[in-house]
Amino acid sequence: MAYSSAEVLVAEGPGDVASAACRLVLDAERAAIEDHGTFSIALAGGSTPKRLYELLATSETATFPRWKVFFGDERWVPANDPDSNWRMAREALLDHVPIPRNQIHPIDTGAGTPAKAAMLYSLVIDRTVARADGGCPRFDVVLLGLGADGHTASLFPGSSALVAAPNEIAVATWAPSQRAWRVTLTAGVLSAARSIVFLVSGEEKAEALSRVLDGAPSVAGAAPPVQQAAPPAALIRPHDDASLAFVVDRAAARQLRNL
Repeated sequence: MAYSSAEVLVAEGPGDVASAACRLVLDAERAAIEDHGTFSIALAGGSTPKRLYELLATSETATFPRWKVFFGDERWVPANDPDSNWRMAREALLDHVPIPRNQIHPIDTGAGTPAKAAMLYSLVIDRTVARADGGCPRFDVVLLGLGADGHTASLFPGSSALVAAPNEIAVATWAPSQRAWRVTLTAGVLSAARSIVFLVSGEEKAEALSRVLDGAPSVAGAAPPVQQAAPPAALIRPHDDASLAFVVDRAAARQLRNL
């Protein structure tokens, strides 16, 4: 199923993707603070988001003391591990800006088990993030990446997280392609954000991006046509009053049909 209302911004390269996303985040921050006095954001992992965080760290307009920071997902690794989303975000952004420590909420990978960490993170979000009319916690901005296999956050093909119950906030999930445990926010919570921003760069993401934005193609030679399963990223469906943007570079956009 293709998106019909997403804004697609095509930038030259990964650095330009980060710059365009930075503008979107700061615009959303101003709107959120004007509306309700704070700004809640769920961060993503990956190299392109890292460039974004480094840009945000130099912002002279952001009202960082009003920020509340969360994470869309986390690898089940120690907090100081090079693969930790928390470590990357801290080194690129959080160590350099005046966000009060009690307003930064990493996923606790020292909690014992992924399931316990997911339960504790659900409680943190339930306590600190206002709910949408439909009863789901509602971030002001959710940042997301896209994998070559169509995953976003830690919603991987074949993952149990894809069938999370509607009332679940965060879940532990085994990522089959990674052979590793993760903790991730559910598609329902990610979809409830006021603004959803995908950052996608690299030619290896082109096919997955086309499947998300243009719809899953028919399998060649099949009679009758057989549709491939939609990628997990296609589960992210914003509410009617929310915005959805894909900020992509030219390499990632090369297979898009509807630009």
